[in-house]
Amino acid sequence: MNTVSLKSTKLVLALVAAGAIGGAGVSLVQTGLAHAAAPVVATVPATPGVPMALPDFSQITAQYGPAVVNISVTSVASAEDQAEIAQQQGQDDPFGNDPFFEFFKRFQGQQGQQQGRGQRPNAPRQMVRGQGSGFIVGADGTILTNAHVVRDAKEVTVKLTDRREYVAKVLGSDPKTDIAVLKIDAKNLPVVTLGKVSDLRVGEWVLAIGSPFGFENTVTAGVVSAKGRSLPDDSSVSFIQTDVAVNPGNSGGPLFNTRGEVVGINSQIYSRTGGYQGVSFAIPIDLAGKIKDQIVAHGKVEHARLGVAVQEVNQTLADSFKLDKPEGALVSAVDKNGPAAKAGLEPGDVIRKVNGQPIVSSGDLPSAISLSTPGETVKLDIWRKGEPVQIDARLGSLNDKASKVANSDEGAQKGKLGLALRPLAPDELRSAGVPAGLLIEEAGGAAANAGVNPGDVLLAINGTPVRSVEQVRAAVAKSDKSVALLIQRGEDKIFVPVRLG
Repeated sequence: MNTVSLKSTKLVLALVAAGAIGGAGVSLVQTGLAHAAAPVVATVPATPGVPMALPDFSQITAQYGPAVVNISVTSVASAEDQAEIAQQQGQDDPFGNDPFFEFFKRFQGQQGQQQGRGQRPNAPRQMVRGQGSGFIVGADGTILTNAHVVRDAKEVTVKLTDRREYVAKVLGSDPKTDIAVLKIDAKNLPVVTLGKVSDLRVGEWVLAIGSPFGFENTVTAGVVSAKGRSLPDDSSVSFIQTDVAVNPGNSGGPLFNTRGEVVGINSQIYSRTGGYQGVSFAIPIDLAGKIKDQIVAHGKVEHARLGVAVQEVNQTLADSFKLDKPEGALVSAVDKNGPAAKAGLEPGDVIRKVNGQPIVSSGDLPSAISLSTPGETVKLDIWRKGEPVQIDARLGSLNDKASKVANSDEGAQKGKLGLALRPLAPDELRSAGVPAGLLIEEAGGAAANAGVNPGDVLLAINGTPVRSVEQVRAAVAKSDKSVALLIQRGEDKIFVPVRLG
């Protein structure tokens, strides 16, 4: 069971406070090769006043439904799982009734079977039976599903549509992308056809096949609501958002396009209740395919790493860095010994493309890097001090050290900068681990409204390092609308946008 970071819950609570979601609690719930079929509907532009025919998914269901499997799992419940089981059974939460516990829940039907009455925390753990879905990608019995479906599994059973059952071996799983690969001892099995997410269009019809609540081979349909969604769970997955009805038991099942190609793996939903409420997320199949290939070849997955901390570019930051629009991943910190530092990336750079792929939000960067492999060289289009620059970076391995993604949602209000600054003494510079900077002794006005606090260390303005108060005054005097302050608070560095009067 994933734990919830304060960063993640802040995002959801902010949405609730703003009225975008509503006052109820919001949960992010994880849902537990042949020739392509002929298109079911013609791809033609809409004609005003002429109704378009709805798709008929019966052909896809008949052809590829047999390649979708039901997965039953027996596992030992973790402490968090036992707390959830207790809540579902109306018992007291033995782990403090954490109000954020429901934010991340496995989208996988589970039933706890207690191994004795009056269990204490140090008593034997409960056995849990769970259900999910999967689909066959190899006629030799290779199956794709979600990693959370088979997490901590003691036994995994795969049931085909013809009612045959097999005990499956978990070849490997990758919790970071929530992908797992299973293998059953069978031959000449029906398989799905894999498509390309790049060909998928927003508004296009899609359908899911899975086992919601254990109802095997259930078919539901909807449309692609959005692509490239980054969710507040530190994931490196750029999700496909749909309005296809998926529920507990759909975990790991395929998402088909109208050509009968699998374009995603149903994985998560946003929900206030734990059930489907119109917003579902699927893992892109191209990412899943890369993870599968690594697991089959090596039994494990190695993720690429750039070695930067990045944050979102809002309008104030875009104005500060003279960007034409608030897009990209703003580099707030660079690992001194990481691939980014060796390539010449600097704090204040805005990464706008990776290998030609646009980076619109900061979450797009880890998603783009995850499609690469350690040792691969990627071409970065960046914005540096008002000019476009291209940099080639040779990626490292995420196993060495994890990258960070920082969020800065604090809004800046109108007013003066409002900072009382002094240079850091030599011992303070050593303690902070920086070559230069100014200690913020007092914060008021626009800077305080933007989230700057006394005790923060000011390192740079608009990407230019500062060593004196005079440099700060000069930078503010040259700025028309806003400035971007790079501050260090403890071990964290982040750009704070400050809107000037």
